[in-house]
Amino acid sequence: MIQHLRHTEIDKTRWDAGIARSVNRRVYAFSWYLDIVSPGWEALVEEDYSQLFPLTRRKKWSVEYLAQPWFTQQLGLFSVTVPEQETVGRFLSAIPAQYRFAEIQLNESNRVPAGIGSIRMRKNFELDLSSAAGDLRLGYSQNSRRNLKKAMDKGLEIIPLSDERGLVHLFRSTFGKKEGKLQSHDYSMLKALLASLRERGIGTAIGAGNPGTTPSAAAFFLHDGNRLYFLFAASAPEARDNGAMFFLVDHVIGQQAGSGRILDFEGGNDSGVARFYAGFGARETTYPALRINRLTGVTGAGHFLLGRLRRR
Repeated sequence: MIQHLRHTEIDKTRWDAGIARSVNRRVYAFSWYLDIVSPGWEALVEEDYSQLFPLTRRKKWSVEYLAQPWFTQQLGLFSVTVPEQETVGRFLSAIPAQYRFAEIQLNESNRVPAGIGSIRMRKNFELDLSSAAGDLRLGYSQNSRRNLKKAMDKGLEIIPLSDERGLVHLFRSTFGKKEGKLQSHDYSMLKALLASLRERGIGTAIGAGNPGTTPSAAAFFLHDGNRLYFLFAASAPEARDNGAMFFLVDHVIGQQAGSGRILDFEGGNDSGVARFYAGFGARETTYPALRINRLTGVTGAGHFLLGRLRRR
């Protein structure tokens, strides 16, 4: 029986144990992660906590809706066995009617039945790190090899970062400033998330650049279970010329080679980003993005509201 639990009704000890043993485990679904990125989240659960579906709720102008939190690529249904399509459908149909709109991303194990909202398949890239470093590097593209040579010719080195503030500042002053999607409160949440991961001993920030200078590229890597997440990254304009991000990723691949982990690049819908990830031999995977619109038929102010909800 599927139950809808308010935030205060969730047994987080049982929840985290269920996520930890799920076959499609993702770090984003642990209660402590959700508490940071989606305060007040609710859930759909089987009574024995063997199947778990977080509801990342928001509210605007008295309208309750579901939205994908920043820095959580895949959520959806988590289960101790690979969920059947019919089971995914039962959970999606159990989303309470109070949520009149939803744009959420499920995980790659979730197959959505026809007739439940609209589905768009999104791309991700993953690299199996079971092989030795030399063998993994045989899978690099010519472009990746060229940029690595460029980085070595320019004398780049890996620069350990004592905390994540420099990385966040680099992103905010470059791509973040240009894109403009993240607001001040989103950056505050990001800093809290990265600090929590570092304090838990499962995340670390590193940079790449010339000795004695500010890193040209930096990234935060998170490890959980058998998965290593390329969670957040930023680069300065000169990284295009010195190959710093290629150098940084190659360093991590060399360190993790033979570990049996999966390097999860967390993206690839942008063609340029996809080429970068594929250039390290990563394979493309897909996961469903679901949109449910229960505001259909509402005109005028309703359409304005829908637009504002989609912009968060």
